[in-house]
This record gives sequence, C-alpha cells and structure tokens, in this order.
Amino acid sequence: MADAAVVQVIDTAVTRRGDGQFMAVFVHGFLDDRHVWDNVVSQLDAPEFEFVQIDLAGSGARADAEGPFDYDHFTADVGAVVDHIGKPFVMIGHSMGSAIAELVAAARPNRAMGLLLLAPVPLAGVGMPAEAIESFGGLGGDKEGQCALRKQLSAGMPGPELERIVTAGAQLRPDVVAALADCWNGGHPDGVSPSRYAGAGLVLTGAADPFVTADVVSAGVTSRLPQATTAVVEGAGHWPHMEQASAVAAQTSEFLERTAAEFLAEAREQGWTQAFADKTESSFAEKFTEDVVLEASALQRPAEGRDLVKVILATASGIYESLTFTHEASHGSRTYLEWEATAFGGLKLFGITVLSKNEDGKIARAAIHHRPLGALQKFSGELRQRLDGTVDSSYFHGD
Repeated sequence: MADAAVVQVIDTAVTRRGDGQFMAVFVHGFLDDRHVWDNVVSQLDAPEFEFVQIDLAGSGARADAEGPFDYDHFTADVGAVVDHIGKPFVMIGHSMGSAIAELVAAARPNRAMGLLLLAPVPLAGVGMPAEAIESFGGLGGDKEGQCALRKQLSAGMPGPELERIVTAGAQLRPDVVAALADCWNGGHPDGVSPSRYAGAGLVLTGAADPFVTADVVSAGVTSRLPQATTAVVEGAGHWPHMEQASAVAAQTSEFLERTAAEFLAEAREQGWTQAFADKTESSFAEKFTEDVVLEASALQRPAEGRDLVKVILATASGIYESLTFTHEASHGSRTYLEWEATAFGGLKLFGITVLSKNEDGKIARAAIHHRPLGALQKFSGELRQRLDGTVDSSYFHGD
C-alpha cells in the first residue's frame, strides 16, 4: 500500500492512502478522530481502492473549526471531499459517523458502491432523556471521564490505543462535545423513514457492545436498510475497529472486493455490453473518445476514430445471434471481458475484449480477439460484405 498522505481537501483534514480507481471513505464517531481507522486501513487487502480518512469539524486536526456540529453540516463536509476526489466510493462509518456515511451515500446513488456501518447509532437518534445525555455532553475536556466511558463500553481496548484516543478526545472543546452528543441523540429527520440508500450494505457490531446492541440495530438500523447483511465481531465492544482491528479489516476487505465486483458488473452491463445489446451506432458512439482506436483479430489493421469504429462495431453486433459476457476483471484504467457468442446458424465463437478508458470513463482503445480461426475468418468476411461501400474492404480478411 502507498504511504499515507495528509492533505487538505475542501478545508478538511484528510489522510489518503493508495491509488485505486475506487475509494473507501472512513468517518469516525463521537470524541474520535480519523486515526481510529489507522490499524484497520493498514491491514486492508483491496488494491482497487484508495483509502480516505476524514476528520469531522470540531475533531482531530479540525478542533478549531466552527459549527454547526450537526448531521447536515457533517454530511456537507464529507460529501464535498467525496465529490472533489470524484471516484466511485464505499462509505464506512462508526457510531455517529455511520449516520453521516448513510446520508452521503444516499445523496449520490450513481457513485455509491456500498455502505459499511460499524456499531451504528440509529439515524433517527438514540433518544436518551436529558439527564442521561448530559453525562455524555459534559465530557469535553474531561480526560478521566472519557477514559472511564471507553473502558465501560469496550471489551478490551489495547492500552496504547486507549491512551491515544483519550488524549485526542480530551482536546475537543466542551461546546463541540455537547453539540455532538445532542446530534447523535436527537438524530436526523431522514431516520424515521426507510433509507434513501438502496445499495449494498454491511452492519458490523461488537459482540460485547452494551450501547449499540442487537435490539438497537434491529429496530433502528437494519429495519431501514433491509438489504444490508449483518455480522458480529467477537471480543469487541463499541469500538471493534480499535479492539479487533484484524477481524474488522478482514470483513471490510471482503466487502470492498465484493462491492467493487458488483459495481463493475453493473457498469459493464450498462456500458459496453448494453451497446452490443442495442446494436446501434449511437450506443457505441456514447462510449468512445473521438480518437478511439479499435484493434481486432477480425481486422487487418486498426480502425481509428469514433465515426469509423462505431460503424464497424454496430455492424459486428448484428452478426451475433447471441453474445454472453462470462468473466470480467479490471486493473487501473483497463477492463478485461471474456465472452462467448454464436453466429451463422449456431457457429460458436469465443474471445476476449480489452477496454482502455480515459479519466472521464470514455473508451480510448478497444482490442477484440476472436477464436477459433475458422469462425474468425468467416466473421471478418461477413463484416466485409455488410460494410461494402461503407468501409474500405482492405480492413477485412478475405479476397
């Protein structure tokens, strides 16, 4: 994994690691900072992702930030970072941060790939009575009180982690702490309705968490996110990512890999494969850069330029009687598609397509490899015949 880079993004303190085509965005909870995710992120096995850890306003490196310290403000801050980086993303939030993660994802359905909630407080709020929430809101500057709270709600926080996060939490201004407590206790109006986020979801809870219990999750979280799966982290209380970092990293890596595969499959279905299903020049033209280059075993030489390439591919798609994309993989800007097809009354063809995209997601280069040789030659000859008078016949195999 690439070294961490600490940067300012839209006036927000952010740690960025990795350079994948997707990003996983980590949002911390009450009294915490972005570094609570360090041990998890350092163990993640998801090379397709960049990892982005954010300090919320009033916390960590942003202790001097101005409010309001509420869900709408936090969501706008985190959303601005997500939009500035611009990659498809998975939101990962802990406790109070889980509500922010949901709101950010719900507002960006086309780029939100997944939502992972760790010990999540309900978006509708916890609803503690005034005297109870005052004990949380009064923890600003109270290092002993914060230490006692963390020990009470955890199942065995490692000593160095406990000391670091208590020291960091004690730096929060008393007014910020009081506002944060009111925020997660009062909740957000969206919390009383089914979630506006409809994508893949995973909810992780600590087996020994006395605060976010199974009943709390069932009543206030998964009832609103019925598509989300749930899992329990053994040996953990309210901070599983600090108490059992390796276990959380393993679950997170699996979720990231799965959501990336699902996102790519959907994008493939809506993009290149949809163009073959439509069999129209306009569908292909939408996918290409103006100077796209097509290389194919059915061509004697590369075809260059969108106008020429779209005509060839639209005509080729009409030759297939059936076409199924069977496997897919991506690396950086390249996508590899394996497929099988029939033509000419059931003749089978097999092949691999390699697509190279630019920063805007447009296809700049496509390479299509057919087999077996006999079927390839017949396919190329058919293309030549159908495009006679439209495309120079020297592009194709045959007499």
